[in-house]
Amino acid sequence: MQGPTNISIAITGASGVRVSLRLLEVLRNQGVKVSGIIVSQGAVEVAKYEEDMEEEEFLGLLRSHARVYMDDDFSSPLASSSNQPEAMVIAPASTKTVALIANAIPSNLVSRAALAMLRLGRRLVVAPRETPLGIGELENLLKLARMGAIIVPMCPGFYHKPKKVEDMVDFSVGKILDALGIETRIYSRWMEEAD
Repeated sequence: MQGPTNISIAITGASGVRVSLRLLEVLRNQGVKVSGIIVSQGAVEVAKYEEDMEEEEFLGLLRSHARVYMDDDFSSPLASSSNQPEAMVIAPASTKTVALIANAIPSNLVSRAALAMLRLGRRLVVAPRETPLGIGELENLLKLARMGAIIVPMCPGFYHKPKKVEDMVDFSVGKILDALGIETRIYSRWMEEAD
């Protein structure tokens, strides 16, 4: 599986904004172009709470990686099926976002862009971060998988013997990159040493 050279990222209002920030850093180091970053207001609030980043600092950091579009910006090129990258990642994906996509409701830029990716048969990686999961959430994730999305829950493994939070973040980022087909050595695989 050959990895994409051009992707979009969406960051929604679930816990785990740090994963998306690290993902952007690794993609830059790998030479993968990020064609745009979609950010929900919920993500801005999570970044403030979890990372102590005010809105302008958070958005400024994201802008250092790619053009940033707020979730209500339907003038974004990512709103159109005619201007989609090779792949899209939603990390973290809130249960609201999962529900909108699973039920084909393009009411914000994230769901609209994600639905365009699925219509085009392109790679969509959805990284939900919620627990516990009820029947509704599980049914929506199953719908997404049946629609062609790759579901990569942000659930840390421990076989790589993490020593710090960054090791657990890299594990989640590594799993997302694996789903994209982008080669990475940022986490130890089963019975393997990391670089």
